[in-house]
Amino acid sequence: MELRQLQYTLQIAADKNFSRAAEKLHIAQPSLSQQLSKLEKELGVLLFQRNTSSVELTHAGASFVEHAQKIMDAVEQLKQEMSDISQLRKGKVVVGSMPITGSHLLPRVLPAFKKGYPDIEITLLEDTSMNLEKLTASGKADLSLLALPLTEPSLSWIPIGEEMIDLAVPPQHKLARRAAHDPLRPISLDEIRDEEFVVLKKGQGFRKLTFDICREAGFEPKVVFESNNIETLQSLVATGMGVTLVPRFIARAKRSEFIPVYLPLAEPVPSRTLVVAFRNGRYLSKAADAFIDTFKQVMDKLVVESVRE
Repeated sequence: MELRQLQYTLQIAADKNFSRAAEKLHIAQPSLSQQLSKLEKELGVLLFQRNTSSVELTHAGASFVEHAQKIMDAVEQLKQEMSDISQLRKGKVVVGSMPITGSHLLPRVLPAFKKGYPDIEITLLEDTSMNLEKLTASGKADLSLLALPLTEPSLSWIPIGEEMIDLAVPPQHKLARRAAHDPLRPISLDEIRDEEFVVLKKGQGFRKLTFDICREAGFEPKVVFESNNIETLQSLVATGMGVTLVPRFIARAKRSEFIPVYLPLAEPVPSRTLVVAFRNGRYLSKAADAFIDTFKQVMDKLVVESVRE
């Protein structure tokens, strides 16, 4: 049974005439009669009673037409839904995000995306960078917001922005006092080699970056406390527990009770590359492409704003 045979049967039932039905279907009448006979033979029932003046549905034909109409309606709805998806009127994207980074960036990205694509559904998965790489590699996330380097070899990525790294120190720290008097003088990493550090626990991508930055500057950070949450680290810095490195977009909001002092570092300024990662060979829907484009636009704006500040 073919869809065109359903279409032919519905047209014959509507016109009750083979000639008129064939004309509307833009096929020859003998071809129409042949297709109907083939269908009836396959079904083992007669769908129409033919005579010289008219064509009438049999009982079986009436039942067939009822179901055929539902099938053709469903086909049309499917075509429309596929068209909607292709034109970005509908769709769904499962996005993985590092919790803290996402909490600072997604409130800017998601409203902008929703405004441009109101009927595309976004499902958010929040986890550590290590787990997000696994979720993305397994296909449980369409794409994930991560920072380089990635450890999962089955992932590809698209850069969406470069984020500067700042130094966070207690408000009464000597470097904070110096910065208050000489705000244009950046901090050298060598100046903090003897400082006590509070850092993220193992398994967090930014912990590795912190250690890499310090080691490139020629020293191993003296770790006095570890946490799973970079917000907690910033509060600990504010209360004098030590210093830490902080991605600029994650710097503590001014409304927080415990606010460290954020100081720019000297050239070459350390940074991290934020990317949208996805599994190698995975088809990215137009909805996913639209989300990545929106993220890039928001990040470009944030980078400009951070430079101005």
